[in-house]
Amino acid sequence: MTHSGIPAPNSRRLRGYSFDPSLSVQLDTALFNEAVFKIRWEEPLKKGPTGEYLEVVDFDPASNCFYEPIDLNDPYILAQDGLIPSESNPQFHQQMVYAVTMTTIENFEKALGRKALWSSYQDGKDEIFLQRLRIYPHALRQANAYYSPIKKALMFGYFPASSDAPGDHIPKGMVFTCLSHDIVAHETTHALLDGMHRRFIEDSHQDTLAFHEAFADIVALFQHFSFPEVLRQQIAKTRGDLASQSLLGQLAQQFGKAIGQYGALRDAIGEFDKKDNKWKPRQPDPNDYQTELEPHARGAILVAAVFEAFLSIYKRRIADLLRIASNGTGILTPGELHPDLVDRLAGEAAKTAKHVLNMCIRGLDYCPPVDINFGEYLRAIITADIDLVPDDDLGYRIAFIEAFRRRGIYPRDIRTLSENSLSWSNIRDDEQQGIFKIITARLRFFVHLLSYLDEIPDVTRVPEVSPEYKNYLKIILMPNLESRWNGLDDVQKQQRWQELFESQQLPKKQWDQLTDSERRHAEKLLWATMSDREKIFSITRAAQAALHEWLADYKADANSADVKRFEALTGIYLLKTGDNEQKLAGLKFVKDKFTQDKYTFECHSFRAAQRVGPDGNTVNEVIISLTQKREVPFAAPAPGEEAETFAFRSGCTLILDLHTLKLKYVVKKLIDDSDGRLTRQRAYRTGEARASLRATYFGRQIGNNEPFALLHSD
Repeated sequence: MTHSGIPAPNSRRLRGYSFDPSLSVQLDTALFNEAVFKIRWEEPLKKGPTGEYLEVVDFDPASNCFYEPIDLNDPYILAQDGLIPSESNPQFHQQMVYAVTMTTIENFEKALGRKALWSSYQDGKDEIFLQRLRIYPHALRQANAYYSPIKKALMFGYFPASSDAPGDHIPKGMVFTCLSHDIVAHETTHALLDGMHRRFIEDSHQDTLAFHEAFADIVALFQHFSFPEVLRQQIAKTRGDLASQSLLGQLAQQFGKAIGQYGALRDAIGEFDKKDNKWKPRQPDPNDYQTELEPHARGAILVAAVFEAFLSIYKRRIADLLRIASNGTGILTPGELHPDLVDRLAGEAAKTAKHVLNMCIRGLDYCPPVDINFGEYLRAIITADIDLVPDDDLGYRIAFIEAFRRRGIYPRDIRTLSENSLSWSNIRDDEQQGIFKIITARLRFFVHLLSYLDEIPDVTRVPEVSPEYKNYLKIILMPNLESRWNGLDDVQKQQRWQELFESQQLPKKQWDQLTDSERRHAEKLLWATMSDREKIFSITRAAQAALHEWLADYKADANSADVKRFEALTGIYLLKTGDNEQKLAGLKFVKDKFTQDKYTFECHSFRAAQRVGPDGNTVNEVIISLTQKREVPFAAPAPGEEAETFAFRSGCTLILDLHTLKLKYVVKKLIDDSDGRLTRQRAYRTGEARASLRATYFGRQIGNNEPFALLHSD
C-alpha cells in the first residue's frame, strides 16, 4: 500500500527494555537497557495495538478499568520510535508487549520458513481460524504470567516487590511482568509452540511440561544476543568469556529479586551461592535428569545443555581471533579489550546464537506429535541440521551431543552417541511403500497452493477424491461464504471488485441472489480479502482432510499384507484383527459388515518445509503427523465398578521428500505397550512412580486445561 506514491516502510521501530526496568536504575546497565525493536510494519495497525497476529486488550480486573489503548500510528509516537520506556505509563506497557511478541514471532518464522499460526483447538475441534492471540498486560494482581490455551491469550500479572530485597527494589514497589523482555518472550513461545504441537501441553510424563518451559526459556535467552549494545557491553565486561556470570545467560532478573531470590529467576550456567554470597558456575550432574521432577528445574537441565553447546561453538568460532589478539598464545593480556576485538567477538556471539536458536526451532518439525522427551528432541535437532547442513565443519552437532551427554540426556533406543545413530533412521528403499509415493505426489497440489496464495484453490484438481468430497474441501477452504459476502463492507467490496474485474459491474445482491457466474467471481473476491495466514490455515485443513480420505481409501482397498507393513512402519493401526484386538483395547474403531472393522485415526498436522542451507543445499519436504487415542484404565476396577480411564495417545511424524517422492523419516510413538510407554505413563499419571506436579496437588489427572497458570504461579 502506498501514500502519495511513497511505499510503506519495511519495519517499525519501537523502544523497550532489553531486559526489564530494574536495570535502568543501575549505573553500569542503564545505558544499554533501553533497546529499539525493529519489527515488521503492519498495515492496518489499529489502536491497542491490534494487528494481524496480536490484539492487546488492557483491562485490569483488580482495578476494574480499561486503560487507554496506544495508537502506534500517532505521528508523535512514530517520530520518536514509540513511547519512552516507563513503568508508570500503561500505554508503554502495551507497546512493550507488542514489540517483544512480534520480535519472537518473526524469529520463529525466519527459522521455519513459514507463517506462524496460533492453536485454534477448542472443545475437541480445530475448525475455526484464530487470527489473533490476545495479550492482557495487567490481567492479574499477583506474581504470575502465563499463556492460557483456553483463552488463547497471554496473561501478565503485577505485584508488590518483596521487602527482602530492598537494595534492588523499593520495598512493596510495583513490579510489572509485562515489562520483562524475558517473561514476554517466554510466554509468547508457549503460544507459538502450542500452535505447532498442541499435544505438547499434556502432562503425560516428566519431560512434557518441562520441555515447554525449557524451550520457552531457550528462545528468551538467545534473543538477548539480538541487542548489539547489550552484547558489546557484556563481551567487554567478561573479556569475551561468556561462560562467566553475565546478563546474557540470565532470565527475569527483576522478577527473581522481587519475589525474594538473590538473583535472576533462572540462570542457564550458574547460580547464587547463599552460603558464600556469590555467583558460581553450575557443574553438570547426570543424576539431575534422573531425580529432578519440578518442571522448571527439570527444564533448566535442557536449557543448560543447549547453552553449553552454544558456548562450545562460540569458543571455537573465536579461537582465531583470540590467537591473533594474544600473539598466538590464546590468552589475552590483562586490561580492557580493544573495541575492534569486542565488535568482532560480539559479531561471532550474535551469529552463533542465531544459528543455535534456528537449530532449536527447526528441530520442532522433526519431533513426534505426542509425548516429547529430551532425548527425542536432541535427535530431532541433529536430524534437522544434517538435512540442511550435511557438512558440519564447525562441530555444531558434536557440541550439542556432548552437552546433552554431560547431563545424562540419552534417547532410550540407541546405544551410541554418534551423529549417525542419533539421527532418525533413513527409510531404506526396501521399506518404501507405494502409498507414500502416492501421498507425496498428491500433496504437491497443496504445497503449490501454499507457495502461491493469491490463486484461489481449484478443488476440482484435487486428485483421487469423489465430487462430493471435493465440495466438502471447498467448504473447508472458504467457509461461511454467504455470511462473508453479505457482511463485507460495501466500500471494500467495490474496491476489491474493481481491482479484480475492472470491466464488470459489481452485483449489489445478497449471496442467495447471485447467479453461478457471479458467485464464482464473488469467491475470488472473498479469497482476496482473506489474510495470508487464514489462507494457509484453510489450505492446511483441506490437505489434512484430503490425506485422511486417501488413507481411508487405502485401508479399505489395500491387501492385508501391505496394511501390516504400513502399520509396522508408522505405528498407526488401520485394521482390527484377532492378533491386535487384545493389545489395542480401548482404541476406537468403525464396524464394517462387509470387511474387517477399521480403527480410527487423526491427520493431526500438515506442514511444508522449504529451506536453503548455507552451501545452497535445498530441503523441500512435506511433514505430516498421524495420531490415535486409546482409552485405557488407570488400574483394574473393583468387581462391579466401572474402570476410570485416561487418554493414551500415540502417533507418528512422517517426513516426505517432495523431490524424490520418498518417505525419509518416521518418528513414532506406539499405541500398544511393546516399548513400556503405556506402563510408564500409567505410573506417572497415578503418581505411583514419580508423581507429576498436578498429581501431587490434585490427584489423578483427568484433564488440565490451564497447565501454565499453575506452573508459573509464585
